[in-house]
Order: sequence, then C-alpha cells, then structure tokens
Amino acid sequence: MRPFFLLRMMIRQIIAAIAFGLFLVPIPRANAADVAGVFSQGRYTLSVVGGTGYAFNETYFVFGVGGSYFVIDGLSAGLNVQWWSGADPGIVKITPSLEYVFYQFDSVRPYLGAFYRESYIDNFSNLASVGGRAGIFIPAGQNVHIGVGAAYEVYLDCDTSTYSSCTDAYPELSVVASF
Repeated sequence: MRPFFLLRMMIRQIIAAIAFGLFLVPIPRANAADVAGVFSQGRYTLSVVGGTGYAFNETYFVFGVGGSYFVIDGLSAGLNVQWWSGADPGIVKITPSLEYVFYQFDSVRPYLGAFYRESYIDNFSNLASVGGRAGIFIPAGQNVHIGVGAAYEVYLDCDTSTYSSCTDAYPELSVVASF
C-alpha cells in the first residue's frame, strides 16, 4: 500500500475516534453564567501564521493572517489568507471555515471544523479543496489557548498529471487569542 494511503486511513481513524469519544464523555454542568468564556457568542479570534510549506517540489515560506467570530457559544465562522513565497509558482490561499469548540470541558477543549479553500497558483488554474480538522485547545492564559490537531484536505477537480496527490493530511499547531 502507498504510505499516503496508510496515513490518510490513520488520520481518518483518529478523527473518528475523537468524534466518537466526545459522545461518551459526560459534559459537566456549569454554575457560571458564561461557561463558554473565550468561545462565547460575540467574541473574536485573531491568528497569524508563519512557517514553511512544500509544493511543486519546492519549499516555501508561508505567512498568513486570519480571524473568526463566534456566532453562537462554541461555533465560529472564520476567514484566513496565506501567502506562499520564496519559490515558484507563487501561491495565495483563501480559506473560509466553520469550527465548533466543545467549551464545556475545563482542562482541554476538543474542536471539530470544516473548511473550503481556494488556492490561486501563478500560471495554473485555481485549485479548490474541502477539508476537516479535529483537535484540542489547551488553556495557556486568560484569553489564550494552544491548539493541537490534524487536518485532512481533498482537492476538487485535481489533475494527477499536474499534482502528485489530490489529498493531504497534516498536523496543526496554533496559538489562539480571543477578544
């Protein structure tokens, strides 16, 4: 079997286990009026992304910014933009997303999300994708959480003669500040 196929299967099993486990864990009753805290309706989050990425057999520097708004307790709608530079072709990715944080837990807060991504690639047709993510947020301060999780992405109308793979699975690490 191909290594990427095994990795995708493993990621799917982990996400399914996390999702199933969330239904088995009792949700504690809260006494405070604002149990959602930083994940409550009307709050905003801001994010800044920096790092490296790999595409077209090239290593890129990745910079991104984003934000989200909690439309109800635990559920946020967000928009992120990434610029991939330092290699050819240049890439810009725009990603609207929805994410639900299970804020009822005290020490860690599991999350599940879905996203649509439009990638603008110099000298190529745009490449659309859809995906999902799952993980946990760990409190790191009054309005700050550290996120650890995984994402799985499927590229739509992907041409395997141009792209080496039409799916991708990758780990995610984030620091989230809420206002």
